[in-house]
Amino acid sequence: MAVKRLIETFVPENYKIFLDIDRKTKKIKGQVAITGEAKDSVIAFHAKGLHFSKVRAFSVDTNFIENEEDEEIVVKIGETGRVTVSFEYEAELTDNMMGIYPSYYEVNGEKKMLIGTQFESHFARQAFPSIDEPEAKATFDLSVKFDEEEGDIIVSNMPELLNINGIHVFERTVKMSSYLLAFVFGELQFKKGKTKSGVEVGAFATKDHSEAALDFPLDIAIRSIEFYEDYYKTPYPLPHSWHIALPDFSAGAMENWGCITYREVCMLVDPENATIQSKQYVATVIAHELAHQWFGDLVTMQWWDDLWLNESFANNMEYVCMDALEPSWNVWESFSISEANMALNRDATDGVQSVHVEVTHPDEIGTLFDPAIVYAKGSRLMVMLRKWLGDEDFAAGLALYFKRHQYGNTVGDNLWDALAEVSGKDVAAFMHSWVNQPGYPVVTAEVIDDTLVLSQKQFFVGEGADKGRLWNVPLNTNWSGLPDLLSSEKVEIPGFAALKAKNDGKALFLNDANMAHYIIDYKGQLLTDLLSEVETLENVTKFQILQDRKLLAKAGVISYADVVNILPAFTNEESYLVNTGLSQLISELELFVDEDSETEKAFQSLVGKLFAKNYARLGWDKVAGESAGDESLRGIVLSKTLYAENADAKAKASQIFAAHKENLAGIPADIRPIVLNNEIKTTNSAELVKTYRETYVKTSLQEFKRELEGAVALIKDEKVIAELLESFKNADIVKPQDIAFSWFYLLRNDFSQDAAWAWEKANWAFLEEKLGGDMSYDKFVIYPGNTFKTADKLAEYKAFFEPKLENQGLKRSIEMAIKQITARVALIDSQKADVDKSIKEISEKL
Repeated sequence: MAVKRLIETFVPENYKIFLDIDRKTKKIKGQVAITGEAKDSVIAFHAKGLHFSKVRAFSVDTNFIENEEDEEIVVKIGETGRVTVSFEYEAELTDNMMGIYPSYYEVNGEKKMLIGTQFESHFARQAFPSIDEPEAKATFDLSVKFDEEEGDIIVSNMPELLNINGIHVFERTVKMSSYLLAFVFGELQFKKGKTKSGVEVGAFATKDHSEAALDFPLDIAIRSIEFYEDYYKTPYPLPHSWHIALPDFSAGAMENWGCITYREVCMLVDPENATIQSKQYVATVIAHELAHQWFGDLVTMQWWDDLWLNESFANNMEYVCMDALEPSWNVWESFSISEANMALNRDATDGVQSVHVEVTHPDEIGTLFDPAIVYAKGSRLMVMLRKWLGDEDFAAGLALYFKRHQYGNTVGDNLWDALAEVSGKDVAAFMHSWVNQPGYPVVTAEVIDDTLVLSQKQFFVGEGADKGRLWNVPLNTNWSGLPDLLSSEKVEIPGFAALKAKNDGKALFLNDANMAHYIIDYKGQLLTDLLSEVETLENVTKFQILQDRKLLAKAGVISYADVVNILPAFTNEESYLVNTGLSQLISELELFVDEDSETEKAFQSLVGKLFAKNYARLGWDKVAGESAGDESLRGIVLSKTLYAENADAKAKASQIFAAHKENLAGIPADIRPIVLNNEIKTTNSAELVKTYRETYVKTSLQEFKRELEGAVALIKDEKVIAELLESFKNADIVKPQDIAFSWFYLLRNDFSQDAAWAWEKANWAFLEEKLGGDMSYDKFVIYPGNTFKTADKLAEYKAFFEPKLENQGLKRSIEMAIKQITARVALIDSQKADVDKSIKEISEKL
């Protein structure tokens, strides 16, 4: 069943919006006049939570019906054609971080409030009546009056035109979708600069933060706009680009055109104590949102089923941009570590959504924002496409796409057409199998009777229905003499020995640079050859070997015991990328290790030996001039060395804690979470948890807050855990935007898992009321699916969530989680004995 489209009865051209907002009473009074083309004598507008007192059409009062179930107001206008429909209404500010909502913070103990907006995906209807659909582009004339106090400012998509007795009137916007309108007001500090082309750029935050925290995001924003203008060969289309950090924010950031809003941790950087990783994270988020100013804002998907046109490309372009601006960061390594890993794991479960997915119910729109699919997998597909086309044709195709469709709406084939026109390649034929099908293939490479056999089959972790899906797989091999694409189920290439000789006898590998969305199962001599040359391979290829073998073991194609056996080949690695691959594999192996067992002792010894050389090399102190990779690697090495119960490391961590006991934020940021964690593990002190929590409430450093929450979750004290869980309902301690993170930290630890799970079940109504519709809501479905590993927990999960399958916003996540837990339970049952044995054997050999 298709979702009802209101644009079929009314096409808006312009909105004149006046809002009168009172923070103290949390009341909104609105007057809106919408001009457009009526295609029926009875038309409807989206509206939710708006209480209408008057509706007029053709300057005459008219009848209307409020349809709350469908979130509509139906208006009888009596004729078709051009018409202006005006509304008067009232509404309330709510705390659910949707529509127009308050953000709370403190400055020197004084409680304050900002007002901001979040209209994506379909929440503009909570602020004003509208055709709240991406295709319904119009211009907006916004005016806002509010209970203005000294020091308050207001910003929006366009510059302020004039102020009439406290009514802030903004310039008319360009033609855009309703979900991109935005404004923020309250007491804000800011810094501004300009791009080479004259675009004014500003960074805004509350005065709870250091003014210097705005320097880094401002610099990144200016340089990113300059990069995109050059790369896209399309000017930034607005006079300014504002970047506003909000104390309360549901997502990471929102690409409102010219008025981008952020969660504070995604925009602000501690100028005195920031890690290279936090800088990279903030920079890529800013670059992502700025990529949207073209991809998503200038050209917008026609309907939500093509959300990937926005998100997949923005996710890809953030890395393209940062690689150009900060090449020393090696951001493509981060892409493999985070995006590729996330996509490969989730996309291997049967029932996962495809990148392009039909929307049949409004509640399904929120489920489309799956970070592992629309963002991570989608961007991985764009990386693959860019490599296949070449960067020059890729960029030229985007420029043509923007020129052809600016201020309009598109579907996926419009983009493929532009890229095909420039490159001369059949882009649609290449991409349809990837975008329209769920999952991805495993390419099996083996030699049979001197014939190289390459075959593809859909890869599943857990049970999966093989539907014979095939993909256009770019082989991206290091050998000459092989086809570019594997489009059939199998290809046989005779004369393997001669072909190998022509390629200087080097080991064959596929998917160069990990840029295509598939994994490889090398059989027999092909795997032996690769492992024998592992020291000479590129770091990304080493990472791929670990990545692919881990996934094959997870699927039961091979055993995790086989993966343990190859670990000695990676003991001398100094690469951040390769060691992160090792760390990810170790996390998977922990599934099989029982606490306080002989296997755990052997595993700790094995982990310690794998990271011993890097511990000796890197130590605890940052060295002037060290690479970004070494700075990032230090945290992994120290964490694993402490897990191995290294006495020297534990003593050093405690010394550092003692030296900074009066100023925990002053611990060097690259080692701070490790030191905080170690002290809780070592002391198991309820008093220390209290200290951490008091620090958490007082600090404005969002990254530090998360570190403190991760640390307190390690306590092994049932009373303290109960108190932590209860605090999630107190917004003065834990903001609603942070509940999911704090709760997950407790859920993932064996000692506190039962209590965290019981709390979720007992407080589901609270979560539904506080976060229902919020982007973190389904995390309470997804996180247990990523964590539970016993048959008992599987049964409990089913008992609690299967009755909720009628909720369209949760249905897919529940079904996916059940499959994930089922697969994990079966995996542990079938492989645990062999893995235990291999861990003990390899630990003794190393």
